[in-house]
Amino acid sequence: MSKTDENGAVQVDAQLDASGLFCPEPVMMLHNKIRDMQAGDVLEVIATDPSTTRDIPKFCLFLGHELLEKSQDEQQFRYLIRKV
Repeated sequence: MSKTDENGAVQVDAQLDASGLFCPEPVMMLHNKIRDMQAGDVLEVIATDPSTTRDIPKFCLFLGHELLEKSQDEQQFRYLIRKV
């Protein structure tokens, strides 16, 4: 179960900014960062590489982490991942 604030937004425990990096670097950094987190913690990932729209959901599916949210604007992609 996700931790939420008084507005119902998911509380983020850590952030990974992979802006400007290209495949496979964002997923490699994600793997290293999430390894150091506790089960149940939520990681926010910010990226600019469009391949993360494919790679990060597959990473979560393969390793069993929960992709809580994904969004994008014109310049970046944002993911919230809960470590299981």
